[in-house]
This record gives sequence, structure tokens and C-alpha cells, in this order.
Amino acid sequence: MTAPRFASALPDPAYQEEFYASVPSKRAMAWVVDMIVTALMTAVIVPFTAFTALFFLPFLYLIVSFFYRWITISSGSATWGMLLMGVEFRRADGAQFDAGTALIHTLGFVISFSMVMPQLISIGLMLFTDRKQGLTDLVLGTVAINRVSRY
Repeated sequence: MTAPRFASALPDPAYQEEFYASVPSKRAMAWVVDMIVTALMTAVIVPFTAFTALFFLPFLYLIVSFFYRWITISSGSATWGMLLMGVEFRRADGAQFDAGTALIHTLGFVISFSMVMPQLISIGLMLFTDRKQGLTDLVLGTVAINRVSRY
């Protein structure tokens, strides 16, 4: 017997709420960690530009942040901050992110973060939806869940 078409490979928040418990607060703390890591990476790069990067520092920070998120999410379905907080991304089929999904998710994050309303909507969705999905997650059908123990 095959599963119904509407069945999801993702944990059901009604029956497996532990996968979604505290995810919004963990994502917020992970975001702070990731900002610090990105700032440190940017600071390391600046001297190698003979300090001319100081003239376009916000742009450099944006580029470093984009590649940091894309590369870390591609390799482990989580940024370093998310790993520290015990959270990871999953696609709608339950699989970890591949490079393409990580790229689209990172692009969606950057776009929504660059405007106030999409960011506020994203925060609201994370706080009030069953799967704690942000705006980009909702569009892509992805979720952030608590990492499963690897023992």
C-alpha cells in the first residue's frame, strides 16, 4: 500500500512536537552566532585588501555572509550557529539540503532580510505556524528542526 499523496516525510508537529520545540529561539541564537562568525571572517579579509575594503565594508560583509551561509548549509544542512544550537534544515522530502536548495534558501533569506515587511512576516510565521517555518521555508517547503541524536 502506498502512502497518500499529501503525506510528508517531515515530522508531524501534532505527533512529534519535539522536532519543533524551541526552534524559533534556537534559530535566533544561531543567527547571532553566525553574525559574529561572519564579522570575524570579514575582519580577517580587510587587511588583505590593504584596508580598502573599509570603503565598501557593508557590501563585503554581505558577500561573506552569503557565501558562509550557502557553503555551510550545503555541506551539513546547517550553519555553524545552527549546529551549535542543535538545529538543521530539511527539505520537504525529509532530506538534508543540497547545494541548489541551500543556494535558493540563502537567496530567499538575504532578500527577506533586506526588507522590513518580509522579515517581520518571517518572524511571525516562525512564532505562530505549526512547523515554525520562516517565509523562505514556507515558500520552499523546507523546515528547521531539532537535530536528531546521532548515537
